[in-house]
Amino acid sequence: MSRINTNVSALIAVHDLFKNNADMSVRLARLSSGLKINAAKDDPAGLIASENMRTDMAGIGQAIDNATRASNVIGTAEGALNEVSALLVGIKRLVVGAANKGGLSEEEIEANQLQVDSAVGSITRIAQTTEFQGIKLLNGNLDFTVSGMPAANIADFQIHAVRFGDSASFPVAVEVLQSANQADLLFSAAGTGATGVTVEVAGLKGSEVFSFAASTAISAMAFSVNKATDITGVSATVSGAGGMHFSSQEYGSKAFVSVAAISGTFDVSNDVGVVTRDAGQDVSAVVNGSQTHGDGLEVLLRSTSLSLNLTLDSTFATTVGNTTGFSVTGGGALFQLGGDVNVNQQANIGIQSVAAQRLGKGGVGQLSDIVTGGQYSLLAGEASQADDIVEEAIKDITTLRGRLGAFQLNTLDTTINSLQVALENVTASESAIRDADFAVETAKLTRSQILQQANTRILALANQQPQSVLGLLS
Repeated sequence: MSRINTNVSALIAVHDLFKNNADMSVRLARLSSGLKINAAKDDPAGLIASENMRTDMAGIGQAIDNATRASNVIGTAEGALNEVSALLVGIKRLVVGAANKGGLSEEEIEANQLQVDSAVGSITRIAQTTEFQGIKLLNGNLDFTVSGMPAANIADFQIHAVRFGDSASFPVAVEVLQSANQADLLFSAAGTGATGVTVEVAGLKGSEVFSFAASTAISAMAFSVNKATDITGVSATVSGAGGMHFSSQEYGSKAFVSVAAISGTFDVSNDVGVVTRDAGQDVSAVVNGSQTHGDGLEVLLRSTSLSLNLTLDSTFATTVGNTTGFSVTGGGALFQLGGDVNVNQQANIGIQSVAAQRLGKGGVGQLSDIVTGGQYSLLAGEASQADDIVEEAIKDITTLRGRLGAFQLNTLDTTINSLQVALENVTASESAIRDADFAVETAKLTRSQILQQANTRILALANQQPQSVLGLLS
């Protein structure tokens, strides 16, 4: 080549040197930062994917922290409930002891009552003071609030969980599909034995034997049966047709009445015919279109959007087709358990008050009724009723502890485990896209260095090549 104005070989060498220098700069940047993507131009599609994954990682990481915090909150509440449970067990012992009137003096019963008062006061104190970071846990602060509750139709209720979504309230509609019934057997006066009869009447509580002379009036028989209701759980009412109904005090399939003649003739019947035993029937209802589980007068619903227990009034529950409703207007402890803020990644659980005036059952009594001055105190001689109240209170606490424990185990712990696995996988995917492979980058850097040195040498040779034309001028 004999041209000197344009050195094409040098241009080619410069161009290749520029590319090699740029490639070496990329390798140096990746090795110094540890990232394969340091700017959008490095990998636009990879940048978009990795940024989305980083967003997911941030949300998942915070969700793990949220679930861990929620587990701590529930653990704090459950720990306090454990102390309440221990106090109730102590009260149970004191009540049973006070019932032993033949072996205890009045002073000892008064001493038991004093301990009961102290224990009940401690339960209320725990309810009012248990908190986590200033949030009261057991005073009803985290319970759900309702409006329009029809007390004439619903005797008692407990809302466990509600998903409000974007709504300010959650309507609840209840319809009776199957009536709740007591066990019932009918005795007709026409069947009275001429020589008298001895019958055994049995119910949910126990049994008793009655001997009736041939001339015993139906009303006298009913009176005798009713005097033993506390023993048997069976009451008797005279029917207008000159007969007598033997009925269980309780409703539901667990309740039963058995009337069997030990001697003589004493025929009783139900809707099927002459039998010696009859069982009650559990209520069945639809709540917001979902079939519920019935237990006596109580209906239980467990769905993803609503979890509750309702104790229906006996009059309302015994008529098929009866409807009622109310609204859940707020409350509960809302926990964000996912990386995105939406109802499917949240859990809302209610924690009712465990103060003495809230433990117990309507129709039985509240724990506050057994303290000094209460209508069922030991000093008032109401140890039997006090025992029933304590049993209901213990049931309330154990049910609440079980529900919180299940939430902690099956919701929070499993959520934390699954989120940790998700975080590991998302982090690994983001790392594969964005993190630099040092082995690869080191090899490419070595290649760039060699090419750069070779390009520099070639450029020097290319710059010397035009000097060969000087030989033509000699």
